[in-house]
Amino acid sequence: MPHRKTWTTVGVAAVVVAAAAIAVPALTGATGGEAVPATTHRPTATASTAPAVPAVDAAALAALPEARYSAVVGGLLPVDRTVSSAEVFRLRADAPLFGDDRQHPVARFAATDFLGQPTTVVGLRHEGAWELVLTPARQALPSTAGGHAAAQTAAWVPAASLEQQATPTSHVVISTADQTVSIVSSTGQVSRSFPAGVGTSDTPTPTGVTGYLEQRYVDPSQGTGDHPIQLTSLHSSADDEPYGGSDGGLIGLHWNAAASGAVSHGCVRLSADGVAAIDALPLGTLVTVE
Repeated sequence: MPHRKTWTTVGVAAVVVAAAAIAVPALTGATGGEAVPATTHRPTATASTAPAVPAVDAAALAALPEARYSAVVGGLLPVDRTVSSAEVFRLRADAPLFGDDRQHPVARFAATDFLGQPTTVVGLRHEGAWELVLTPARQALPSTAGGHAAAQTAAWVPAASLEQQATPTSHVVISTADQTVSIVSSTGQVSRSFPAGVGTSDTPTPTGVTGYLEQRYVDPSQGTGDHPIQLTSLHSSADDEPYGGSDGGLIGLHWNAAASGAVSHGCVRLSADGVAAIDALPLGTLVTVE
């Protein structure tokens, strides 16, 4: 699809995801950070064993880099594993994100996303006054991390900044080997499955990782017709910009006439029926790539 982008807030946000795409300048930062802890969502640690939440005033919060889809924030926690369960939240207001030490904020989670809609937040684990959440930003670029970077990141956020939403009852499983996209129930039953086009060997779809449905919008200029593009929080782990430009290497599920085989720059191509099925799932639905 054409590689260009113009933003609007009325459903036509020209985010380029024919092959891992949203064409806007990426922010850059340090590339340090430890791997995220075990990611099974469970109530753990009481307030007495988890560190207290440090105060972050309004000026300090505003000065932090926003952990948006195109950002690279070294203090985030890289995630290179799958996640089996999670909870969905919205932010009551902009909130600070913390790395492992939970003492010094590394980024800001904005309460509204790039379309001006409430930001969907996916929580993995609760500890005292904290929630470990997935973020839409990168921790490092592949070009600065030996050719491979985490496709997903996480961070700690003060739990008081979150407002819980309904938890999705299904999740999405993308099989790059079988070239399929399946909708799987909470009991592990496959309710629907569709053929899919996945990344080539040069621009692979990242595997062994879980993200979430971050946002969706319609943008016919990207060659996806009137089928909503399903944007995930995942990024290319092998290339800074698989589709060229400066779009953050995002992975989306979207319509394309060639919806089978290893044919994309990292995104996942689906038929109209496949896109409609994913579009019916709530934002925050987990997306695992195998």
